Amino acid sequence: MSTSPGAGPMHRQVLLLSSAQALFQTVSVLIMTIGALAGAQLASSPEWATAPIAAMFLGTALLTVPASMWMARIGRRGGFIAGALLGTLGGLLAAAGVAWGSLPLLSLGTFFVGGYQAFAQFYRFAAAEVASEAFRPRAISLVLAGGVIAAVLGPQLGRIGGPLLEPQYLGSFLILAALSLLGAALLLGLRIPREVETTAVPEAARPLRAIVTQPKYLVALFGAATGYGVMILAMTATPLAMTHHQHDLGTTATVIQLHVLGMFLPSFFTGTLIARFGVIKIMFSGVMLLAGHILLSLSGTGFVSFASALILLGVGWNFLYVGGTALLTRTYSQAEKGKAQATNDFTIFVVGLAASLSAGILHETMGWQSLNLVLLPWLALAAAAILWLGHAQRRHAPA
Repeated sequence: MSTSPGAGPMHRQVLLLSSAQALFQTVSVLIMTIGALAGAQLASSPEWATAPIAAMFLGTALLTVPASMWMARIGRRGGFIAGALLGTLGGLLAAAGVAWGSLPLLSLGTFFVGGYQAFAQFYRFAAAEVASEAFRPRAISLVLAGGVIAAVLGPQLGRIGGPLLEPQYLGSFLILAALSLLGAALLLGLRIPREVETTAVPEAARPLRAIVTQPKYLVALFGAATGYGVMILAMTATPLAMTHHQHDLGTTATVIQLHVLGMFLPSFFTGTLIARFGVIKIMFSGVMLLAGHILLSLSGTGFVSFASALILLGVGWNFLYVGGTALLTRTYSQAEKGKAQATNDFTIFVVGLAASLSAGILHETMGWQSLNLVLLPWLALAAAAILWLGHAQRRHAPA
C-alpha cells in the first residue's frame, strides 16, 4: 500500500479519524443525554427545554458551509483542529451558563459545540478521500464506528458529571470541554496526502445546481436527512418522555447508551453489507427499521419499550446515513467535493435543527407516542424515493 511523503498509511489515517470521531460523538451524545434536562432546569417553560440541543444544531447548520469552504483552502487538518477547539470553548461557556443559571449562555455554549460538529461531520468524507475506491464504504463505516465508544462514554459521563458539581450538570459540560481539547490534540497527528487536499483540474467543476439536481444526489441527501431528522426528533424527546413517565436519569442514560450503540455498532459491517447487497437495499432497510422504531414506541412507556424502540432507531439511522453518504460520494468529482458535501451536510443539519427545536414542543403538546406516529408519512416518502431510484438504475443498467 503506497503512501505519499509525510502521510501515514491509509488504514492508520482512517483509524485516527475513527478515534477523533469517538471523541466528537462522545461530546455530541453527552449533550443529547443531558442537554434537555439542563435546559429544563433553567427554562421558564417546558417548551424551551430543548433549546440547548437546538442551538447545537443551529451552530452546525450555520457553520457547515463555511467550514467546508475554509477547509478547501487550508486543508482538513487545520479545520478539524479548529473545530475541536470550538468545542472546548463551547463546553466552557455552557458550564458558565449552568453555573450562572442562564439558558441563553448555556445555549451559546452548545452553539459553539455545534461548530465543532460542523467540522467533525467531514471526518467521514476525509476517510473516503484517503481510502481506495474498494475500501471507501468500509472507511466511512469504520470512522462512524468510532461512535461505539461514544455510546459507552457519552451517557456514562452525563450520569457521572450530572451530580459531580453544583449546580447539577456543571461537571458534565466541563468534561465536554476536556474531551474536545483532547480531540484537538489527537488531530495534530492527521496527515492527508497533498494530492487529495488539492484539486488537479479545478476548471472541470460543474455548477452546484447541476450536481444537486442529479437524482442520485437528491435521493442520497433525502435518505440521509430523513434518517437524521427522525433520529434527532425521537432522541431529543426521549429524556423528556422518560422523565415524564417517572424514569430516573440512570435509566434514561442506559436507554440513550443502547440507542447510540444501535447507531454505531452496525458500522463495523454496514460497508460490507453495502458492497454485497448494494446501497439501495441497505437504505431501504434503514427506512423499515425506523418504521419498526415507531411501532415499538406505541407498545408502551416502560424501559423495554423505550430501549427496544431506540435501538431500532439507531440501526435505522446507521443504514440510511452510511448508505446516503456512500451514494453521495458517487455524484461529484474531486473538484466539486467542497460544495457538494457542504450542501449535503448543511441541509441535513437544518433538518436536525428543526427536529431538535420541535421535539420539546411536540412532546409537550402530543406526547411520546403520537410524536412518533406522525413520522410515518415522512418515512413512506423516503421509501418511495429510494425504490424509485433503484428501479431507475435497474432500467438503465447495461444488459
